[in-house]
Amino acid sequence: MAAVLLDSKTSQNASYANSIAVPITLINTPNMIAQQTLDLSGGLPGLTRVEFTGVCAVQLPLLPLLTTINIFVTRGLTASDINVFSASQNLDLSLLGPQLFAFSGSDFNAPNVANQAYSVFIQSSALGTIRVGPESFNFTAYSE
Repeated sequence: MAAVLLDSKTSQNASYANSIAVPITLINTPNMIAQQTLDLSGGLPGLTRVEFTGVCAVQLPLLPLLTTINIFVTRGLTASDINVFSASQNLDLSLLGPQLFAFSGSDFNAPNVANQAYSVFIQSSALGTIRVGPESFNFTAYSE
């Protein structure tokens, strides 16, 4: 059986490098950077998956210190909803310019509902970390 496209959407905050300057204001607190709602109602139970990709760039605080960036995706509208993907990385202290994070993940056995939200969050371990762009995210749903 061939896969069937159910829905596909994009969330884009910043198309270009250094096109935004949004501080991550609270230490280790999720900041939403993308959100989309997909129609999964046409999928088959147990055979529906959502694939997502994303890219975002951040810059170290003015006084560089060890900084860990966490990015995670939830199935829902809030950071406390079902976590379907997460990644963490320490920023390179020798790079004073933007550092790019790209990720790709999947949510297998997604529910077959008409308005399923997916949200992307970022958090930093250091005050003064800045989101600088680009920020672009894609969500695509398939079923067998």
